[in-house]
Amino acid sequence: MPDQSVPVILETIARSMGTALNQNRLEIPEKFGKGYCSGYVFNENIRLLISDYELHDDILVSSPRDTPSGSLLFFKFQNIFPREQNSNKMPTVLIATSTINTEDVLAIHSNTETINIEVDSRYLSEIFAPQERSPILQNLLEQRSPLIFEQLVYPGLRKIVDEILSERVTKAFQLFFLRVKAEELICRLLMELDKREEVQLYPLKEQDIQTLYQIKDQILSQLSIPPVIADLALQYAMSETKLKRLFRQIFGYSIFNYYQLFRMQEAARMLKAQELSVAEIGYALGFSNLSHFSRVFKAYSGFNPKKYSRG
Repeated sequence: MPDQSVPVILETIARSMGTALNQNRLEIPEKFGKGYCSGYVFNENIRLLISDYELHDDILVSSPRDTPSGSLLFFKFQNIFPREQNSNKMPTVLIATSTINTEDVLAIHSNTETINIEVDSRYLSEIFAPQERSPILQNLLEQRSPLIFEQLVYPGLRKIVDEILSERVTKAFQLFFLRVKAEELICRLLMELDKREEVQLYPLKEQDIQTLYQIKDQILSQLSIPPVIADLALQYAMSETKLKRLFRQIFGYSIFNYYQLFRMQEAARMLKAQELSVAEIGYALGFSNLSHFSRVFKAYSGFNPKKYSRG
């Protein structure tokens, strides 16, 4: 009898590679690459997929038909694996109403380091009383329109993820332990979204999402250059009002505050590396006034740059 706790997609990938699963885990054969993929179906409402592998080439597999549609919420953790902790990439979670595995053919990409959680919003709707829901929570649970949010991973979330990845649990408790941790992550993320101040949410078109992520990538690739909203709006053929509104809706920050957060994250990384002086780091990140750099960094970290670099 098939193991009902194993996602069909994991079995499909294993068959495409001509290999077998070891309980809920697929070790990538050497001829395809390296790494692993593990998955767990806890019940009809929630499942978890952990992917940490590199393939020599992308592969295509037939998409399974057991994935629920219409009421699915999707949580995708990125840049979250332990080796990423010293990277300049900040861990994030993508929260979306869109479903996955709905196409006839699914691309299995060659470099994947993610944790995916899928949950049925109807299950969550039974937990939250309608009168206690914020506009964001209401729209997510009722699937009124396509929505995507990106949330930064704070230390409390990181701790739960690390427990999922590294905690040694006997087989008897594995599914129970992982389900509790997955639900804790979902709860904490919904609590963070609930803090956002948006009263009205705007439906997102695919082109809007692609444009906003292009803008985000451009901002983060040029941390020495403060973003100019008028220039970005002109470059991407979007009104300034729409650009500011959708950027804050997806990422939870204004464009400048988002840029400043990541600029200070990069400053912290450079200070810890101790390869450049405080002045050199400030100038490299676009500050012409080092006193201003010190004030901004202290507001971000609680320390002045010199003290932070020695810590």
